[in-house]
Amino acid sequence: MPPFASGLLVLTAPLGALPRRAAAALAAAAGVVAGPLYVHLQPGLRLAAPAPRPAAPPAGPALLRALAALYAAAAAQRGLELRVLLGPGHRLARPPRVLLAAAAEAPGPPGPVELGLQHLAAAAYGCPPRLPALLLGGPEEEPEEEPQDPDAALPDFSDVAVGGTFDRLHGAHRFLLSACCLLARHRLLAGVADGDLLRHKVLTELIEPYELRAAKLREFLEDVKPSLRYDIVPLADPYGPSVTDPDLQCLVVSEETRRGGEAVNKKRLENGLPELALYEILLMKDPDHSQNEEEKISSSSLRQRLLGTLLRPPRQDPALPSRPYVIGLTGGTGSGKTSIAKLLGHLGAFLIDADKLGHAVYVPGGPAYEQVVAAFGAEILNEDGTINRKVLGAKVFGNPERLKSLTDIVWPEMARMVKEQIGEADAQGKAVCVLDAAVLLEAGWQDMVHEVWTAIIPEEEAVKRVMARDGLSEEAARSRLRSQMTNSQRVEQSQVVLCTLWEPDVTRKQVEKAWDLLQQRLGQERSL
Repeated sequence: MPPFASGLLVLTAPLGALPRRAAAALAAAAGVVAGPLYVHLQPGLRLAAPAPRPAAPPAGPALLRALAALYAAAAAQRGLELRVLLGPGHRLARPPRVLLAAAAEAPGPPGPVELGLQHLAAAAYGCPPRLPALLLGGPEEEPEEEPQDPDAALPDFSDVAVGGTFDRLHGAHRFLLSACCLLARHRLLAGVADGDLLRHKVLTELIEPYELRAAKLREFLEDVKPSLRYDIVPLADPYGPSVTDPDLQCLVVSEETRRGGEAVNKKRLENGLPELALYEILLMKDPDHSQNEEEKISSSSLRQRLLGTLLRPPRQDPALPSRPYVIGLTGGTGSGKTSIAKLLGHLGAFLIDADKLGHAVYVPGGPAYEQVVAAFGAEILNEDGTINRKVLGAKVFGNPERLKSLTDIVWPEMARMVKEQIGEADAQGKAVCVLDAAVLLEAGWQDMVHEVWTAIIPEEEAVKRVMARDGLSEEAARSRLRSQMTNSQRVEQSQVVLCTLWEPDVTRKQVEKAWDLLQQRLGQERSL
């Protein structure tokens, strides 16, 4: 883990040189800073000069290219949160704990340079006067600067609009928003997709809540350029206030969203408003995308990378034995939970199949048989005296009171059998036990497990699978799914989430990743 929680990197090279220098500068900084890395751009500044004065970088195409290079380079440093500042004179949301500069840009004895860094940070951002200051890397040849048009300038507009999901702010978001800040003189209106607009997003259950996305967006924008007014609003439809706000002059789009911008302008004309200038930003390539991820930097790819990772800390329950370590695996009908359980079994986990235990409690002589027959009558019995579970299911389906009467009988007996199976896993010396249980959360069995792992699948895909597997009509399949806990409700209570939407090999890699990370956690616990 890098030693400093946040940092301020001062870059003084000509803007035209930054595209070639960005990768090395950020790779060096990533080894020092764990959290937000602020970047102050001031071409030509001599840090060794007495009390160097801060100034904003010159706005123009060269600055836009430099921003693109810096945010693209940051994408290659997993976990590096970059914020390139577009104007000094304010305190930062996450005050820097260390000051950095590239040694190649700061010739001379290090003492005056480090002192200059401290003066600059105090004057520009109100940093404490004696922060640690470090020079990164060694001297290198000055690259030739790309020829620049000294008169080149970006267009500017009083009020600018932009829209997006803005989930887990990444480099492409930050570049897009920074471009908006450069174009706007007075106000930026940022629309944040919410509600039905999220329904068809990949892994929508892992999208951060609107309030969190809006808060992160505001913090970034107010850090980067505090002189602007920021209106951040939820979007319930693709247009939002962009088609009714008479003060807007520009809408920032990408090549993917240009058609949406044209649709906005059509609506504005229908509403008697002038068209907006459409300013297009290039998409940013993701150097590390995998086989089922988009080539561009995207939130959906970041959400896919969360699959198999620990989303929240495991339960800490002193009453729960540390061995075997119990994983509660759950998921809705058609989620692929069973295939995940089999993969975990191949990796060495002891499997407990709650569905099999459920069948066992109903058999004649089983622990719940007499109580179920007494509660629901002899009409649920087959001729051979066994319980007809289809008839029993029809009696409780859609009737919450009768369903609760059944589960109050069956679930405690199943829980007792699960505990017996966990004891058997311990007797066999198994380190990890997986309880495969569709009703894990509904039954309140979280107190028997250390972690909850949930398998999810989009509803449309689940409907197709249930129809094909069980021969149900689409209506019957949807009815079955909607009688269950939703994916989002399960995810909110889960430590690990997995998804079987893609090819089996993708699922296998997810499960292996989750298993390897689990072994690391268990190894750390044993070393304490």
